[in-house]
Formats: sequence, C-alpha cells, structure tokens
Amino acid sequence: MNNTVPLTKYGAELLKDELHQLKTKERRIVIEAIAEARSHGDLSENAEYDAAKERQAFVEGRIAELEGKLSSAQIIDPASLDAEGRVVFASTVDLEDLENGLKVTYQIVGMDEADLKLNKISVTSPISRALIGKYAGDVVEVQAPSGPREYEILEVKYI
Repeated sequence: MNNTVPLTKYGAELLKDELHQLKTKERRIVIEAIAEARSHGDLSENAEYDAAKERQAFVEGRIAELEGKLSSAQIIDPASLDAEGRVVFASTVDLEDLENGLKVTYQIVGMDEADLKLNKISVTSPISRALIGKYAGDVVEVQAPSGPREYEILEVKYI
C-alpha cells in the first residue's frame, strides 16, 4: 500500500518551520522547565514538574508526528503541474454557486494545510472530491450540510 501523503510545497514548508521551532526552541524551554521544577525538591507533589513533563511528551510526540509526515510526504509544486486543465491536488479552482451566483476560489490541499479562512480546502472534503478530475465549464453537485449545491467550474489554475 502506498502511504505517501500529498502536501503542497507551501504546506511542507509550514511543517518544516514548525518542526524547526519545536526542535530548536520548544525542546530547550521544556528541558529548562523540568530542571527548574526538579530544583524545587519533592517531585511526587510537584505540579510544575508534572506540567513540564506533560509538555515534553507533547513536544516530542509532535516532533515525531511531523518527521513522519515529512518523510512520507509527496511534495507537489502547483506551478509545475501539467494536468491539462483538470482539477487535481494543489490546483486552484474558481467556482460559481449556481443558486446564488456567488463566486469563490479554493485551492485543494492536504489535510494538514486546510484552512477555510485562506480558501484552502482538504483534498478529502466533499467539495474537493466532487471537483477532482473535472474541467472548467463542468457543473458539479456537492452534498453540503444544507443539502445539495451546484457549482460551475469557471477556471482551473496551477499557481
């Protein structure tokens, strides 16, 4: 089974930045907090020590998670895609809601990068699944929480 995780070039950079921050700063801060708490004596009833050890477990767990994601990532640069106008992972799609005429633009990204405020939607979302493989001019039906919605694909970009 292929266990690669698709990530845009930008998304991979964000994960690398977080990993660097955890390894170079957070790890050191946690170690100092543990040393400080230890210096207060009895560890059996030391809330500071417990909190620092809990934070250390979180930081180390997140480091391992990020390293795992990056090692299995298939990094995709949208600008290098040649999908001949098809909607694919990392493409940016201009849509028009056929019910109300509202236009929206989404980029299809990996789950870790998805952020609706930035118009980045997960490749696993219902709208992404409806769009993948389609072309400009196609009309897709998406099962939204409020019921089915129809969108026309206005343009597919690889930026």
